[in-house]
Amino acid sequence: MQALGVMFLIVGIGFSVRERKYLLMWRSQPSSNHLAAALSQLVGTAGGIYLSLELLFSFLKIPENLWSDSVFFVEPLAVISLLLAIIQPFVWSAWIRLRK
Repeated sequence: MQALGVMFLIVGIGFSVRERKYLLMWRSQPSSNHLAAALSQLVGTAGGIYLSLELLFSFLKIPENLWSDSVFFVEPLAVISLLLAIIQPFVWSAWIRLRK
C-alpha cells in the first residue's frame, strides 16, 4: 500500500513539474533549464506550505500526536504540503481559464 502511495506521489510530482515548466515558459524570461526552475519552485512552494502549517499548528496549540503519528515512513504534514504544492499549478491554470 505504501509503495502505491509513493508511486502516485512520484507521478503527481512529474505532472506538476511538467505543468510548472509550461507555466514558466509563458511568464518568465527564457532560461537555460526550465526543469531545474520548475523543480526548485515545487520544492520552495512545498517548503513554504510546510512551514506555514507547522507554525499554524503550533500557534493553535494542536497536540502533535494528533497529526504526527503515522504508520508511513514520512511525516504526514510534509506529505500534505507536497500534495498541495503538486496541485497548485493545476489550480492556477484553472483559475486563469476561468477568468478569461
